[in-house]
Amino acid sequence: MKSVITIALVDDHQVLRQSLRAVLDREPDFKVIGDAGDGLAAIDLVERLGPDVVVLDVMLPGLNGLDVARRMSKQVPHTRIVMLSMFADESYVLRALNNGASAYVLKSAAFEDLARAIREAMAGRRYLSPPLSDQAIKIYREAAKTTSFDKYDLLTDREKQVLQLAAEGHTSAEIGGRLGISQRTAETHRSNLAHKLGFRSHTDLIAFALRRALISPDS
Repeated sequence: MKSVITIALVDDHQVLRQSLRAVLDREPDFKVIGDAGDGLAAIDLVERLGPDVVVLDVMLPGLNGLDVARRMSKQVPHTRIVMLSMFADESYVLRALNNGASAYVLKSAAFEDLARAIREAMAGRRYLSPPLSDQAIKIYREAAKTTSFDKYDLLTDREKQVLQLAAEGHTSAEIGGRLGISQRTAETHRSNLAHKLGFRSHTDLIAFALRRALISPDS
């Protein structure tokens, strides 16, 4: 293991990022080298800085943490992913692990749990914050095999980005500007994803995004 573990923080709450940076930097083997407040910026940050570990919130604007994890695991496989979440539901944990996360830590956990998760991830081991357990995830994984296909998996990466930004209330013009595509292209992606997911209205899109925790009820 390296003598110093470099870390990037991704959370949409600036106060939390600052607090995490302060406590993590107190550890002699940790060094926080950057942070971001949304999913799209997170991918650019990690590709640019190449940290050993990224501490990644599940619920992020721009692109949710689970999809960010999936893209990072492909684009920067050397960076270990530690998910930080308020959700203790096994479905979120399983999706995080399937998307490349090495650890899953609840926001209600003690700082020591996060520090241990970072060190375990860096050592190539999996870590689940109590009360989560490998046995519970194994049982859930077996049960999930019998469930119906998830239509969300039909979407391309770009369609997932457009879906989230639309759910956050951005217009097609704003989505295009954010993603570096034309308004017409953004509208095409929006139409395609609506067809794949069976949306008939913007209300259907919002309801789906809430069920998937792509946005919070307070958004």
